[in-house]
Amino acid sequence: MTLEERANEQAWKEHCADRQTGNGEKTSVTAHIDLARPEDAEVIAAMVGELLQEIMSAVSEKAFNFHHHDTEARARAWLIDGSYLVLLARQGGAAVGFLALYQSYALYTEGAYGTIPEFYVRPSYRSRGTGTALIEEAKKVGQARGWRRLEVTTPPLPQFERTLAFYQRHGFHISGGRKLKVLL
Repeated sequence: MTLEERANEQAWKEHCADRQTGNGEKTSVTAHIDLARPEDAEVIAAMVGELLQEIMSAVSEKAFNFHHHDTEARARAWLIDGSYLVLLARQGGAAVGFLALYQSYALYTEGAYGTIPEFYVRPSYRSRGTGTALIEEAKKVGQARGWRRLEVTTPPLPQFERTLAFYQRHGFHISGGRKLKVLL
């Protein structure tokens, strides 16, 4: 199924008030979750910048080099070639959050799986069900693509305990290890 066909599926239609979450609580959200298109690259890049700034403020370290123009160009190119899928949450026509996905492969996962490299909800829209709606859609995408799991990384720091708790409420569990990098 092409990305365009997927965008037309009912799964991308409006999420209405009083949806039931995976942990039994009710959310009060009227968020429209759409598959992002290349023309959404600018707003996605803006929210990536907000996400990175929030992380750097929390850890008091300039951990990322963010350049809006370059990030927008990468997002646009990856959305066009299909290597990067973004679920975009809108409320009242305004972009309020996004969740990015890409397909990964590892022998230990027994097949293809999804990785969430970026996930962000603007602060004034948090605790309103937008994050839950995005996670639930990501799970549907993964199931439709035959992925065996979704993986996400969150820093093992006290500043991110709320983030960890959010993921755990939605069925994620700690699978070990720490994310490391080396620049090339």
